[in-house]
Amino acid sequence: MRRAVCPGSFDPVTNGHLDIVRRASTLFDEVVVAVGVNKSKNRLFTAEERIAMLEQACADFPNVRVDGFTGLLTTFCAERGIIAIVKGLRAVSDFDYELQMAQMNASLTDVETVFVPTSPEYSFLASSLVKEVAAFGGDVSSLVPDFVNARLTERLAERASMNDG
Repeated sequence: MRRAVCPGSFDPVTNGHLDIVRRASTLFDEVVVAVGVNKSKNRLFTAEERIAMLEQACADFPNVRVDGFTGLLTTFCAERGIIAIVKGLRAVSDFDYELQMAQMNASLTDVETVFVPTSPEYSFLASSLVKEVAAFGGDVSSLVPDFVNARLTERLAERASMNDG
């Protein structure tokens, strides 16, 4: 079985992420969407919330499952028989960073990195931009699944009310 991983923080999951996952699911027998759990990073959503949103967002992909991981991605891959890391590339600047990561990962374990160019309509899309635009009241409904937009709006309102009080 050819198993691949699509890693990320997914804070929150965007339509761009889902496009890469969908396309990876046509290339591999199984795709594991791996949510990075880093306790030192300040995320808008907890790891459990991000995993739950991804499980809902990926429910229509029969060969995709979601899991969390801490530590090295290469260790996660080795423990699960994953042969490839799938990464979406938006721009040349992504390639520079991701190529270094791919080479480092290949030096640590026998895993290949597969680069998938983002679809043009998502070439600008990043979770950080979605959060920033939404925090200022911008409409991000076309950039994330509807249920993610609802959760995002709710979480930002919670944060705003805590800061106001």
